[in-house]
Formats: sequence, C-alpha cells, structure tokens
Amino acid sequence: SITINLASPEVILDRSHGEVLKPETINYRSFKPEKDGLFCEKIFGPVKDWECYCSKYKRIRYKGIICDRCGVEVTRKSVRRERMGHIALSVPVVHIWYFRTLPNKIGHLLNLRTKKLEKVIYYEEYVVVQAGCAAEHGIEDNQLLKEEDYYDVLYKIRDDNNRLSDDDPEKFIAMIGGEAIEFMLKRLRLEELSHELRFQIKTESSQQRKADAIKRLTVVEAFRDANRRLENHPEWMVLRVIPVIPPELRPLVPLEGGRFATSDLNDLYRRVIIRNNRLQRLIDIKAPEVILRNEKRMLQEAVDSLFDNSRKANAVRSDNNRALKSLSDMLKGKQGRFRQNLLGKRVDYSGRSVIVVGPELDLHQCGLPKEMAAELFKPFVIRKLIERGVVKTVKSAKKVVDKRTAEVWDILEKVIQGRPVMLNRAPTLHRLGFQAFQPILTEGKAIQLHPLVCTAFNADFDGDQMAVHVPLGHAACMEAMILMLSSHNILSPAHGGPITVPTQDMVLGLYYLTKSRPGCKGEGMRFASLAEVRQAYDQKQVDLHAKINVRLGTGEIIATTVGRVLFNEVVPNDLPYINDVLTKKNLRRIIGQVLNATDFPQTARFLDEIKRAGFECATTAGLTFSLADIVVPDEKLSFIDAAKNKVATAHANYEEGYITDNERHNQVIDIWTRTNNRVSEVLFDTLKGHEEGFNAIYMMADSGARGSKEQIRQLGGMRGLMAKPQKSLVGSAGEIIEDPIVSNFKEGLSVLEYFISTHGARKGLADTALKTADAGYLTRRLVDVAQDVTITQFDCGTLRGIGITSLKDNEVVVEPLADRILGRVSLHDVRDPLTDELIVAANELIDESKSKHIAETSIEQVEIRSVLTCESKRGACSLCYGRNLGTGRLVESGEAVGVIAAQSIGEPGTQLT
Repeated sequence: SITINLASPEVILDRSHGEVLKPETINYRSFKPEKDGLFCEKIFGPVKDWECYCSKYKRIRYKGIICDRCGVEVTRKSVRRERMGHIALSVPVVHIWYFRTLPNKIGHLLNLRTKKLEKVIYYEEYVVVQAGCAAEHGIEDNQLLKEEDYYDVLYKIRDDNNRLSDDDPEKFIAMIGGEAIEFMLKRLRLEELSHELRFQIKTESSQQRKADAIKRLTVVEAFRDANRRLENHPEWMVLRVIPVIPPELRPLVPLEGGRFATSDLNDLYRRVIIRNNRLQRLIDIKAPEVILRNEKRMLQEAVDSLFDNSRKANAVRSDNNRALKSLSDMLKGKQGRFRQNLLGKRVDYSGRSVIVVGPELDLHQCGLPKEMAAELFKPFVIRKLIERGVVKTVKSAKKVVDKRTAEVWDILEKVIQGRPVMLNRAPTLHRLGFQAFQPILTEGKAIQLHPLVCTAFNADFDGDQMAVHVPLGHAACMEAMILMLSSHNILSPAHGGPITVPTQDMVLGLYYLTKSRPGCKGEGMRFASLAEVRQAYDQKQVDLHAKINVRLGTGEIIATTVGRVLFNEVVPNDLPYINDVLTKKNLRRIIGQVLNATDFPQTARFLDEIKRAGFECATTAGLTFSLADIVVPDEKLSFIDAAKNKVATAHANYEEGYITDNERHNQVIDIWTRTNNRVSEVLFDTLKGHEEGFNAIYMMADSGARGSKEQIRQLGGMRGLMAKPQKSLVGSAGEIIEDPIVSNFKEGLSVLEYFISTHGARKGLADTALKTADAGYLTRRLVDVAQDVTITQFDCGTLRGIGITSLKDNEVVVEPLADRILGRVSLHDVRDPLTDELIVAANELIDESKSKHIAETSIEQVEIRSVLTCESKRGACSLCYGRNLGTGRLVESGEAVGVIAAQSIGEPGTQLT
C-alpha cells in the first residue's frame, strides 16, 4: 500500500540530479537555460530531444552519452518533467507544515507552545537544550532566554563549559533557530517519552494537563508506528537540503514583446537561493553574529513561503499584490493537483451541447445531433467501413468519415442500435444527474431531452447545457442499459416516490382534460361502455367536460366526465377506474400505483402516454394568461379600510399610554397579517367561481402546474408586509416594516410601495447566489463522512433494533406509523392484538400491504432493525438497512448506501434557504 513519510536528507540527495547553485532561470537573449540555474540542462536534462546544450551531440544515435563539453546527457526532453534537483542550505531550516499546522507536531514532541517555538525558529530567543551547570542559577531545560540573559548565564557559569563534551550532563547548552530544533529532536527517545506520557495520563489529576499529554502521546505514537514500517526520524522535520521540482512542472514561457510568463514557484525558489548564497558568503567572511542571525531568519521565511505561502501572515506577493502560489497551494483544494488533474481528467468520446425539449421521444430516448454522433461513434463507423470493404486502411476510413458521405450516415444509424449514451447535467447533485439513453439521430446541433427526466436532472430549456458520454465496452453498455437507463430510474433514491412526474403544461393539460363543467353538450347522457364514449366524442356528440354516466367492465355504473374516460384509456388494466380531477399530487400517487401494480417498462409506456395526452390537451385547450383573468375581489377595499381604522385605534392607544411601543408594533403586524389572509381567501373564492372554475390563473395554481397561492395573492390580492433590511449581521433577525403594500400587481404599486419592496427582491437574489455554494460544500462533507458505509452482508444477526412510533407534533400526527415502518425489516414477530394473527414475521420486510394492516390495528409501536444498531464489522447489512428506495426491493450487497444518504440530504440543499 502507498505510505507517505518524511524524506531524509539522504533520500532527497539520492533523488536529485544535481545542486542548483544560481538563482538565474534562462538567458534573456538566447532563451537557453543558464548553467547551474533553476532550469539547468546539466541537472534536469536537455530542452530538445536527443540534443545537448552546446549542440555537439545531436540525434538519437548518441542516446545516453554525457557531453564532455557541457555535461548534458543526450536523452528525451520529457525527463525534464521527472528529474529533480536540490538546494543545500547553509543552516538547517524547520519545515513550516510541522510547526504551523494543527496539531503542532514539533511543539508536541518537544513540549513547547507554538508561540515559544516560533521565537526559537525565527531567531528571537535562545532555548535551553540542557541546563547542566547553569541549573544552580535557576535555569531549567526548555526555558527560553533573551540574548542578554543568555550572555549573563554564560558569564556566570564555569569557564571551561565550551570545552566539555555535548554528552556531559554538566555542560550548559542553549541554541537558537533551526539548529536548536534539530538538535533537540535528535536527542528525543520516543520509547521513553511514550512511557512517561502514559504514566502522566494515568496519574494526572488536572484535566487540562491530561488532555495535553494525550495530544502529545498521539504524535509520539504516530512516529513510533511509522518507524515499525520504515525509517521515519523526527529530526527530518528540519531540512538541510530542499528538493527542487522538475522545471517542466514550473514552466517559464516567453511571451511576445520580450516578456515572460512564469510559475510563482520560480520566484519563490529564487528568493531561497539568493538568500542562501548571501548567507553562505557572510559565513565565509565571518560576518558579525547579528547580521548572520538576520540573514538566517530571512532564509527560514523564504523556505516557509516556498512550502506554504498561504499559512503566513505576511505572504510573499507579486507585483500586483497577489499572494504567490506555493507548493502546498499547487496541491490543495478544488484547483489543486489531486482534485483537478488526477481525479478530474478529461475523457475521450464525450461532447456537450445545449438541450432542447423532445416531446415526441420515448422515456428511454434522447435526440443526439448527427454531427456529434459521427464524432462520438467514429471508431465503430471506421470498423464498419473496413468490414464492408469501402476502404482498406484506418487512415482512409477517417477521411471518409470526415467527408460525411451518405454511406457514413447509413452506417451510423446501424452502429448506434443498442448502444446507449450517457447524459449528465452539472451540477451532479445525486445519482440521477447521470442517466443512460438510447440515442435517436437528429438534424440540428442541440441535444433533445425527454420532458419527464427534467426533474431528475433539474434541467430546464433556457440555455442549459448537457454532456454526452459514450460507454465503449460491451460490459459498460450492458451496465448502462440495465442500471442507468432513464426508464429504469423512475423512483427517487431519496424518498422512494416517482421522480418522473409530469410538470407544467402536461399537468395543466391533464387537469383540463379531467375537469367537469356544468351545462356542456351531452350532459347526463348514459353510455354502455368506455369505447362508446370515445365514439361519441370523436363524432362531436359530447363535450370533453360533460358529466355523463357510463358502465364499467365490472358492470358498475359511475358518474364521470368524457375527459376522464379518455384518460382511463391509457391507464393499465390492472388499476381500477380513476375518477378524479388530475392535479400534480394525484398524478404522483397514480404513477406510484401503476408502478406497484405493473413493472418498469409498462410504467414507462404509461408515462409516455400521459405525457402525450397532457401536451395535446394543453395545446387544444389554448389556455392563456391575461390581465382580465386576475379578478380583484370587491370586498378588498372594505377590508383595508377596516384594517386602517384598527391600526389608527392601536396608535391612539399607544399615544394615550395604554400600550407599549412593542405591543403597538405587534398589534399592527397582526392586524395586517389577518387582513392579508382574509383578502387572499376571498380572492381564491372569487377566482374559483369565475368562469365556472375555468379561470386560467386558478387552474394553473390548483393543478400544481405553475404558481402558488402566494404569487396569486400578490397579483390580485395585496402584496402584504415586507421584511426590513438588516443593518448589521448581529441584532434581531429581519424585522417587519409596519406599513404593508396594500396594492397588488394588477392595480400597480405606488412609488413608496415599490421602494419598500425592492429591498426584499435584492436580498433574495444575493442569498440565492451564496446558498448554492454552501449546499455543494455540505454535500461534499456529507459524502466524505458517509462514503465507507456500504452493504457488506445479508444479515448481521443482531438482536437489537429501535422502536418506531408515529411522529407527532403535540397531538398532530406529522408522519403516521405506516409510512415510517414501510420498507424496513421487523425485529420481532408482529401480531394483531385482537386476533393474534401473524402480520409480519421477525426479519421480514414490511411492504405496503403489511404496513397498512399494522396501521389498521391498535399497534402503536413496532421495533424495526436499523443501521444504528447493525453489528456488521464494516458498513451495514441488508436487513438492517431495509428497502432500496430507488428500486423498491430489499437492498443488495455492495450498494453504497452511505453515498446515497449523503446525496439525498445534499441534493435538496440548494432549494432550502
């Protein structure tokens, strides 16, 4: 398995191909790399394939030769992507990761607080490594000394201190900077430290000190554990050599006009080299200690910036005041090496285009532009061209495909038979954001999408784009057809209800189709069969909305409408006659019933039929939306006048001193809220009676096609109260402005009313933009937590479970018992309390009929198995999890239920406020 451990100086030198001595990059005249610089060909390899720096050796025949003149090896230029160099530092430097990140590794090992540690590292104070003979002057180990205190101690102690060996316990040793940290880490005995800390944890009475000891022990044990597998010494957290990454990974590119575009890393490396060289020169000429110390501190800061510039308060910035991207920044986050380049590679055989609606498609189909398909399925077309003998070679076949001859289109039609494509719309918030379809070739350049899968993709046709991917292998095609085909993904894995539900105009059409209207042509007629009704309607003897009596196949005579009879023609025979006005809610229920009574293919056919019927009726109904459809109730004015009088009374009471300002404010808000509700009730009653219930706006809202009561209230009632802008983040959450907007959009708003309402609208837009990013991050964190939970076995054999009762708010049932236990596995036998009949056996799945049976008895609590009590070693077992809501069957082994749970909570997150 892959392990990450500290690189020792020997390992860094072993991987290096040479030392970088100069801060130069490339020669600005010749554009050739400078010798011994950051792009040196001698260290990192040649810039051109099979050619040395001085051009003495050219071509592949000199492969592997090292030029005697310039010292460059003749090889491929790609080695410049993998060969590393190194910088030998004049003084040891501490790695910023190990004293600036939490937990502070070096601080825990040496028992030094971060603040103290930084004072030592940045050459501000000395640390006492060994008190020795200075102990009698009150000096302790790990104590920090200012410069003058350090010299005081040296003055007080014995003169021959410097001549003593470092191992002599009498010797006083105090050091500063990276050397001090390295020396202290070298002297650590991890085994002894581990025993000391364990003893301290056992005997310590102070909780704070105990917690500190536990933190230290964690770091110590991590090092000991790593040492068992491979060498990992604490002193390697202090660097004596720094690796230089390959030059092609930090490129320098000449632009026109003599300027250069360069990676930030080059600037950071240059700073390190310049400071290191200057320090070495100062050491060589024996400069005063105070100058050296300043230069050493600057070197430490330069190396810190190179490794992690974002952790520093005073980050190194470029000319335009942007913080430079350091090595850590290249790795971390969404744009870093791991998530952007290693996990997020571009894939071949994919394309993207704008989507348009394809109302004539079947549920499992999508429209793919011909041009796109020719490119995506190119290898299959090439193979067929060669098989048919049209061309002999792949190269000539490519030319034929690019010419797009008639033969190519003919072959393409055959190639795509039984080859699904996968469509994806970003952001993919749950697994239904990626579904497979059978492509149908279309003219034009847009992908056609079936209207019923829009909900799953959260797509609309206002310019959304989608990506297409082609599964290439046979196994991939089979998998796409069986698991990912859109007609097999009718249920939502989040709530188990159907997700392919007609929306908008389809709902409106079906609502219009099944609505009755008094006094229509043919009202009261009696029919012997459903077929007779169709005949009469086709001959225009009866109106679509006429109330009629008809005999069903069972012999029962029912009162219904012509439209409902036409709708029932497409309902599968396994279902009883549906005699309701179809709203979106009813449709969802009916689709669920169809799926339970039949199977996926039949449900898909039913969905396509009601889609067709919905579009057809919406078109023939010709429903429009005009200003005349908004009927403002006559009572509105009197309600508002009454409210104004009540508000005036409240103000008068306040002026008289009967009530406080707070009470007055609450009364005013209360009066207007009640008035608003009364106006909207009257408005809805008015709309419902208008045009015998065929008022366009009322139909749109009542069917659930578009719009809500709230919106209609603002159109024809009154806009009501508005929230007040919040001055600051702290303080009471959005107060309400006392003066309501009494106008509606039909009457028009006054200037003051308009101004009051603008704030809420702007705030809404700003909140929406911020909310989306938060929801995406929440999903990511949820997946991170739950991704290890998968179904690993069928039954863990646990005897524990949890008791489930109906969910109540005070005495109001929010979710009945039947809904909560549906799709779960019972822990014990459940028997009818009256008849003692066995309803559900232990370890049996509770399906719809069983949950309904339990609900009809007096049972108030059922013990079910739960993932919370599952005893599987890893993940969970099928019986504890229960039904997979996406398929309606017991969950199968290997299902990634943790990810499904995370997506199900994260996906609606964008809709929540």
